[in-house]
Amino acid sequence: MNNCISISIKKNQVAIKIDEEAEQKEIISSLKKKMLELKNLYKDDKTPILITGKILKNKEMDEIQNIIKKFLDVEIEFDSPKVLGLHGIKKTFYKEVATSETKFHKGALRSGQRLEFEGSIVIIGDVNAGAEVIASENIVILGNLRGLAHAGAKGNKDAVIEASEIDAVQIRIADKVKEIERDESEIKKIKTSAYINDKDELILE
Repeated sequence: MNNCISISIKKNQVAIKIDEEAEQKEIISSLKKKMLELKNLYKDDKTPILITGKILKNKEMDEIQNIIKKFLDVEIEFDSPKVLGLHGIKKTFYKEVATSETKFHKGALRSGQRLEFEGSIVIIGDVNAGAEVIASENIVILGNLRGLAHAGAKGNKDAVIEASEIDAVQIRIADKVKEIERDESEIKKIKTSAYINDKDELILE
């Protein structure tokens, strides 16, 4: 794909559009060629750059940004969506999450209900207390999590749990378990993300 990148120059912004079907290697190769042209146009200009088109992973965005910064000292923004769905669930997780098969469940899970899947689960609704969600990969809840969620159930420590609010007593990722204490004396801080960090700790924030 020779022309996977197109550049349009506006008054207050330079837009770099990436073809949605382009592979990262093609993007990088084409970007390097385009940057030589763009550098000549910029001179001492500081017009910000907007990257649009293909939805990029964190790692891909970092790589593209680093290349542009080698040529131009300008502000760079990405149009890849930062949120998912109804309640602002984060799309860009703290770790790069491998693509997996995904099961969508519409509606809330009530007490006593159990949902399991060999892949990732997206629930369009709440997970109420007494309900269970178990996935071998990621769990994304477009609502509140009050029941049990176990992501990475077969040992995947890169799995994450995302919800509009995590208000459960306990969550699990791979073999890590976190008991969540409730202190009514403190101002309640809404938690939306759970993941295992580089120190092998289950983090909730």
